[in-house]
Amino acid sequence: MIEAELKARVHNPEYVMGQLDQKAQGRAEVYQDTYYDDPSGGLDAQDQELRVRTIHGPDSTRSVLTYKGARIDSESGSKPEHETRVENPEAVHAMLRGLGYVPAIVFQKRCRNYEFSACRRRLLATLVQVPEIEGTFLEVETLVSEEEELSAALADVRTIMAELGIQEDDFTTELYTDAVAARRSSVS
Repeated sequence: MIEAELKARVHNPEYVMGQLDQKAQGRAEVYQDTYYDDPSGGLDAQDQELRVRTIHGPDSTRSVLTYKGARIDSESGSKPEHETRVENPEAVHAMLRGLGYVPAIVFQKRCRNYEFSACRRRLLATLVQVPEIEGTFLEVETLVSEEEELSAALADVRTIMAELGIQEDDFTTELYTDAVAARRSSVS
């Protein structure tokens, strides 16, 4: 699957949240993300990601293992994505370390997720705050099975984001991992 996703900085989070609340019931969750790489940084150098995410919700906790391949669209940063639910995240952390991977960066995201249908697609819109990064972000994504579908899916995502008040100059492809790493290096 390919994650057709756009991300933007949000200047009026209350407005965007109000608009999303009209589309679906929001779900507050906290993500604990651990990104792995080999000691030489080979995955990052190839624009790949290997992540264990534990999601703490109001009623449950679940974990997923995600691998993202290199970007296939530089404008959006969209990547092929393979994800599976993990019953025992500590075992997966141990396996990855046993295979020679090391935690490259660990951080927390505070999210409010909205799942809804629009433009004949299932969409996930997420308002994101990362405690170490200033501001609020909006991610809107849908999954497509073929690269040929990506352009149309991104156009639909862009339409939804415009309806939510996102302007063209609000879009960003900056990765949270890079922003958190830069913030930590400027503090130390």
